[in-house]
Amino acid sequence: MCEQYLDLPITPVDTAFGLMAEYDADPHPSKVSLIAGAYRDENGSPWVLPSVQEAKARLKDDNHEYLGIAGSPAFVNLALLLTFGSKLTTKLNKNIASIQTVSGTGANHMVAVFLARHLRPARVFIPEPTWINHQTIWAQTGVPLEDYPYYEPQSRSVDLDGMLSLLEDKAEANDVVILQACAHNPTGVDLSRSQWAQVMELVLRKKLYVVFDSAYQGFATGDPDTDAWVIRYFTEELLFDSDSECPGLCVAQSFSKNFGLYGERVGAIHLVVPRHLSPQGALSELKTLARAEYSNPPRFGARIVETILANDELKRQWKRDLVTMSSRIKAMRRILCKQLEEQNTPGDWSHIESQIGMFSYTGLSAMMVARLRTQFHIYLLPSGRASICGLNVGNADYVASAIKQVFGEVIGSHEIA
Repeated sequence: MCEQYLDLPITPVDTAFGLMAEYDADPHPSKVSLIAGAYRDENGSPWVLPSVQEAKARLKDDNHEYLGIAGSPAFVNLALLLTFGSKLTTKLNKNIASIQTVSGTGANHMVAVFLARHLRPARVFIPEPTWINHQTIWAQTGVPLEDYPYYEPQSRSVDLDGMLSLLEDKAEANDVVILQACAHNPTGVDLSRSQWAQVMELVLRKKLYVVFDSAYQGFATGDPDTDAWVIRYFTEELLFDSDSECPGLCVAQSFSKNFGLYGERVGAIHLVVPRHLSPQGALSELKTLARAEYSNPPRFGARIVETILANDELKRQWKRDLVTMSSRIKAMRRILCKQLEEQNTPGDWSHIESQIGMFSYTGLSAMMVARLRTQFHIYLLPSGRASICGLNVGNADYVASAIKQVFGEVIGSHEIA
């Protein structure tokens, strides 16, 4: 007799990837994808950064051997410098453990497993809304998840009062708080420096452990140092400018967006430990986790990043590439906002231009998003998050006109947010 097994439940298709598949199958000639978090040029095509093209041309190495478990030492050191800057990196000295990872997703996952096992937080606090994988990754660890308010839809700004109030009431020492360093996904709304100071004060006073997800350094403003400011600020305040027993902080770093290396899966973890602890044990444990998880990180993408960051000429070109990408996104924000206003679309659309980075929280409801897809073949997430990279001068007017028509169909209803 055959044994009887309970069937496993079928997990719903990932929303973003499901929509991308639907878009790819859509034959409509005017279809527009505002889904994926991947940069596109003015023609709607993937863009290989000139610095990356040159780095690949210079790579004559046919070495396909394994990297070490911790990855390329040269890459890891350059990633560390990019995150913390030379002055702070020197100051950190032996207070940090860093390894190469399988992109930012792998970095976030490794951090979650490491902290769940060794910090043993009572809760992890995750912004609402946030990158959907934060929830998925931490749900695997057994650490209870708690959302904290991040976005206030009426003012289309950071809900700082709600965020601080919830953390004040519920967070305990050694609890983990997930923060995005810049270009917040999905809202495009970042904290100001004065707001970051208030968050830092609470984190310091309550002895919380901060995990910075750094997926867009240089991609947000065009300046890597500006986009890393909050990480460096927190590190200085929590580790060096205070006598408080801070449990430390961690950075999960991705090179997918700022180098256009989406499929190469290039990332790093930087685990900053308090002054009274040694990072050797942390580094050993990270390597043990990596060995069990994937053994060795990918070589090729890391070699590209390493080649660029180690060469002054290529690094200058890379910084120009960052300006190219961030400037085009800012320009498309201006164009879409102007088109919506000139067409007298109901509502205030200034937030489209004031938000930053790859994504915009448009304020469109799920019903409006569905109508844009079925009537106009314009695809974005049900939350109203739009990838501005999918816009260009050839389709911005079409998108604006479609949004106006959808709004016109629901004037006076609760659907207008």
